[in-house]
Amino acid sequence: MIYLSTTDLAISAALVLVAGTVSLVMKLGLERRLLIAMVRTVIQLFILGYSLKIVFGLDSPWVLLPLVLFMVGVAARAAIKRSTYTFKGAVGLSFLTLAACGLITTFAVTGAVLRVDPWYSLPHVIPFLGMILGNSLTGISLAVDSILESFKDKSNLIEMELSLGANRWEAARDVLANGIRRGMIPTINSMLVVGIVFIPGMMTGQVLAGVNPVEAAKYQIVVMFMLTASTASGCILIALLIYRSLFNAKHQLEITKILKQE
Repeated sequence: MIYLSTTDLAISAALVLVAGTVSLVMKLGLERRLLIAMVRTVIQLFILGYSLKIVFGLDSPWVLLPLVLFMVGVAARAAIKRSTYTFKGAVGLSFLTLAACGLITTFAVTGAVLRVDPWYSLPHVIPFLGMILGNSLTGISLAVDSILESFKDKSNLIEMELSLGANRWEAARDVLANGIRRGMIPTINSMLVVGIVFIPGMMTGQVLAGVNPVEAAKYQIVVMFMLTASTASGCILIALLIYRSLFNAKHQLEITKILKQE
């Protein structure tokens, strides 16, 4: 493994400073945001690195539980905040979705695929869960945004279908299906071009660390399947939960529940 010095990090930072200089010359107005982003990246990743070093040393389920709840909570809030519309209880449903899909997928990989002992080992669970949550929250956010916006824009059409005898599932099915498809687009696109257009981060890191490229490819395949499974199940589950939240037992769309994000 190649260890990086402070000088090496400074050289990599210079690459970003070149972009900032171009922005300054062309008056794009990006230099301040680039500088802030650079500083935050360094601070946040060093904090993460030192924190994980301490946490991994403990490797206790009592440390894992609050850490997982914190990660899922932040991801759930971020998923809903990215949407144009929201409704009461949306963050809670997002939390439930990410917790269920994220933890089931993570522990399936650590326990059944990698056969880690114990299956809740922090050095394995936290990185995998982080990847899953980061990928799933994007898919869930896109699905939520699409579904709520469609319900808002097509409320008159949906209510007409309901008045003509359609049940709530028949009236909502197309909107839910489109939302799920939209949420899955980034993940499916990544799967279609992986290994051709780009080499994923995990495989790159393993290769740089000296792992056999074929073995690194196997790990990346597991990761891609893991992310696809969690995102697909997350989009489907959040769509069904939204459906149950916005349609009442009388097969009516409660459009007033959908609120514009501030």
